[in-house]
Amino acid sequence: MTTTDTHTDVPRPEPELVSREQWLTARRELLVREKEATRARDELSAARRALPMVELDSEYMFDGPAGPMGLVDLFDHHRQLIVYHFMFDPDWDEGCPSCSYFADNFTGALAHLPARDTSFAVISRAPLHKIEKFRTRMGWSFPWYSSHEGRFNHDFGVTIDTATGAVDYNYQPAADLLATGKIWVENGELPGLSVFLRDGTRIFQTYSTYQRGLDGLINTYNYLDLTPFGRGVDDRDPYSMAWVRHHNKYATD
Repeated sequence: MTTTDTHTDVPRPEPELVSREQWLTARRELLVREKEATRARDELSAARRALPMVELDSEYMFDGPAGPMGLVDLFDHHRQLIVYHFMFDPDWDEGCPSCSYFADNFTGALAHLPARDTSFAVISRAPLHKIEKFRTRMGWSFPWYSSHEGRFNHDFGVTIDTATGAVDYNYQPAADLLATGKIWVENGELPGLSVFLRDGTRIFQTYSTYQRGLDGLINTYNYLDLTPFGRGVDDRDPYSMAWVRHHNKYATD
């Protein structure tokens, strides 16, 4: 028996039908692997926390609803700051659908992060008036700032700009990634996440990640990974999130 995916019309094979006893045997075998993966993830998280840090030597400024803000202001008196680099080019009228998919998963965490001395912000290059219009349309309330004409996006590797020498992404030459189909733009916006630590007014970068390193932010994927059909990615899709829409557009497709 097969089921048709509602987005791609690709037949999805269902799991093998077995007895309860056979299912329990297979489930217990998988549980061993799940526990191994959990322990490996814990070890990886510890290694990430143990990374060295680098002090920032630039003062970055952003446009926000309350006026100009420095990077130190985005900490909101906390020691730690997580920044999601949202793809929103200054020439676009709406943000990237894939980044919007990430953003739909942000809200639940925001109430809890301050209890761990952590602030969260989203930063894009689009001007603030475009950001605010799009945020209102999408119904989001997380802090979102414009870096617009500043160097922030370039310096943290999420704007590829060969004219200014910003030519690396995910710690590799962007041209190599473009040639192998791992990125899709020669110049322009790409997604990422950066983590910062504050000591008074001194700010340090402790971590940045890109591409599949962002998967953990998507609770929708975590749910889908528990299902037989998984994420429903088809080999014919140009990229893994080709099915994703702005959440107010699914009904119009």
